[in-house]
Amino acid sequence: MEYTTLGWTDEKISRIGLGTWQYSETWGLTEYEAAKKVIAKAVEVGMNFIDTAMVYGRGMSEEFLGRSLRELGVKRDEVFIATKIPGDFLNPDDVFKSVERSLKRLGVNTVDLLQLHWPPCWHNYPTASYARALERLILHGKVRYIGVSNYPIALIEELREAFSFTDIVSMQYRFNLAERWAEEELIPYAEANDFTFIPWSPLAKGALTGKYTLENIGGFKDLRSNEPVFHPSNFEKLTPLINTLKEVASKYGRTPSQVALNWLIKYSPVVVPIPGAKTPEQVVENAGAVGWELSFEDWMRLYEVAKGVRITYVTW
Repeated sequence: MEYTTLGWTDEKISRIGLGTWQYSETWGLTEYEAAKKVIAKAVEVGMNFIDTAMVYGRGMSEEFLGRSLRELGVKRDEVFIATKIPGDFLNPDDVFKSVERSLKRLGVNTVDLLQLHWPPCWHNYPTASYARALERLILHGKVRYIGVSNYPIALIEELREAFSFTDIVSMQYRFNLAERWAEEELIPYAEANDFTFIPWSPLAKGALTGKYTLENIGGFKDLRSNEPVFHPSNFEKLTPLINTLKEVASKYGRTPSQVALNWLIKYSPVVVPIPGAKTPEQVVENAGAVGWELSFEDWMRLYEVAKGVRITYVTW
């Protein structure tokens, strides 16, 4: 495994992390022992950066992660745990309550990175009020660092201005070869401010793995049943990109997933993808995205093909 540092800190995190959204009814991995095997393999291959969220399975993901790490005998300083607090919980009282419950589910005294999952757009909590609450958590040792997820730049600026002694260290957004809006302003902002940029859905929910074709994209029993990238009108646009991924993967003796992840890593030194995995084999495959690199010519070939992909989210 390769490692980098988290934003402007000296914290060492793996170049490929493990996303754990799959431990939920949304993705269907609700069997604890299966989840434990995935986490065990992630630790074994050196993935020390593990991302979860309070809303994944309404706490199931955090519970599975915490229990697995304890039963596997993983020392606290051997993993860097990132979780996320939803915008609904960002009033000052709920900030404290939700983090206490999160820590209990995880079985730890401190969460390494607390990310704001999305802005409190349905409740309009003042940014300054929850910024102060977040800083109290840092002062009391409940949280070490703060990050944002799915926040617009203007609101990030407002949040940073509201802090009195800390700053965010990371930004998490949808970003993959097929969905690249983050290139416009989000990644440049992360680079300019020395923040880690964490792509969620780095494989477009599996669409870029090479496993799917127009003939077999139906019948999903998880959130992909309504996922725009798997709508026939969009997936047809993806076909040239998927075929190119397969061709490049064959050249390097890799898989399309590994090529797609390596492309993200080569996009910027601040990028740290967090692909999910339902099996230990998928963990090993994801880990194989590092330890080698695409040539500039092959990276540009994918860049140019991907530019022709324009996903529409108006599918009904």
